[in-house]
Amino acid sequence: MDTWRLLSLQTNNAYMNMAIDEAILKELILGNVPNTLRFYRWKPSAVSIGKNQSPNNQVHIDSCKQRGVDIVRRISGGGTVYHDFEGEVTYSVAAKTSDFGTGDITSVYSKIYSAITDALRLLGVSADFSGGDAKNCPNLTVNGKKISGSSQIITHGVVLQHGTLLRSVDLPKMFTLLKLNDVSCTQAAEIAKRKITSIQDELGHKVAPDTIANALAQGFSAILKIQLKEAELTPSEAENANKLYIEKYRDEKWNFGGKN
Repeated sequence: MDTWRLLSLQTNNAYMNMAIDEAILKELILGNVPNTLRFYRWKPSAVSIGKNQSPNNQVHIDSCKQRGVDIVRRISGGGTVYHDFEGEVTYSVAAKTSDFGTGDITSVYSKIYSAITDALRLLGVSADFSGGDAKNCPNLTVNGKKISGSSQIITHGVVLQHGTLLRSVDLPKMFTLLKLNDVSCTQAAEIAKRKITSIQDELGHKVAPDTIANALAQGFSAILKIQLKEAELTPSEAENANKLYIEKYRDEKWNFGGKN
């Protein structure tokens, strides 16, 4: 049974969260660290955009500033995501694609989502894998409503996939921050009610972030047939994350122009 590193649930701002994910990816490419499963939250709440997106087209920037919501660009693709501190637990997987037995993007998504599906089962929620399409990344749904989405980058034989698991969802707030073309914030929230759900919505009660993280760890361990060993970032990763935080992810040239 392979052993993966587990970085337990922690909270950072958006810029540091993305810096840590990239630092882990770089060290794994170099062979300096093992495959890694990481859980985190966002404080303050934030909006992340895909590497090829424009925040001006996707985000109500003034509303984000007024609410103290950060905007950060990911190195992965996919769409715009609102990360609510209270409403979400985020996971990231950095692993060699060969350890999934496939280099196919959708197959990797499917294996990771199988682990998350098992975690939701442990929490009492039955979810299904949706393979996505040309405009949408694969995701998990409950009765057709999205409960978990993610984005991915594969480079040098290593995959970084990071994604959300919704504890709860405040749709009116979400769509004062995210733009939906030719639709008002109120209309967008009404449309989203038919398309988005959360653990709390499905169970009728709150579930603690630590409980969700523990279920995710069990799901990944069981489905991927791995042993998880708690650890911390290496000194090299921490140093690289701090450098990326300062020189890249806090920089408006990167976040608003895609350049650093």
